[in-house]
Amino acid sequence: MKLQELVSYLNRELNASAFADYCPNGLQVEGKSEVKKLVTGVTACQDLIDAAIDEKADAIFVHHGYFWKGEPQAIAGMKKNRIQALLKHDISLLAYHLPLDCHAAWGNNVQLAQVLDFEVTGPLDPSNPKTPGNIGRLKHAMKASELATHIGERLNRMPQHIGEDSDLIETIAWCTGGAQGYMSYAMEQGIDAYLTGEINEPVVHNARETGCHFYAAGHHATERYGAKAVGEHLAQEFGLDVSFIDIDNPA
Repeated sequence: MKLQELVSYLNRELNASAFADYCPNGLQVEGKSEVKKLVTGVTACQDLIDAAIDEKADAIFVHHGYFWKGEPQAIAGMKKNRIQALLKHDISLLAYHLPLDCHAAWGNNVQLAQVLDFEVTGPLDPSNPKTPGNIGRLKHAMKASELATHIGERLNRMPQHIGEDSDLIETIAWCTGGAQGYMSYAMEQGIDAYLTGEINEPVVHNARETGCHFYAAGHHATERYGAKAVGEHLAQEFGLDVSFIDIDNPA
């Protein structure tokens, strides 16, 4: 598949131009013009690049790429090493941040719902569909402690839980990654629990004072599934040789 055809297809299907994001979405580093072997992963770290080189990949697709707002602009140090490795081996880097969070089929949030057996009933922010996240229901109501165990078993990582273990959880809202601030949407809608990747000090008090349970299941652990789903789709649709490589991250 031609690189530009792949980029155009993903830009269109992920609706990349519709998002005002913290980074450029789409092609971030250009490599060879033909893509036969694609590696997918969560973050374009050096370990993923090295693994892609070992796989003789033509391109890498990730959720977390480069050129974030507010970071140093100079191509130096760690960033220089990463980009140098891509250019030396003629490997393209494609990155989609918010577009991948929000996609209705391949998105991190809808994919996490499938992994955790959540029924999606609507968007996290009904007034703005470009806000990532969803609200939904558990397929079977369970105690808050049982939900923590369920999340831990499915994600291979026990979440941090704030709330009374014996409370019954029926409705849940979630947004993958570092979306602690979006807990307010769950509280405003009277949802039983809110799940995201990371925890901060204010959400502990939010949970204690409102009764909305809070689960922090890991930034990486909640965002493993979108890039993998995109790769599986591309393999089926275009016959690309695709490998998902999970570089473990405890955060």
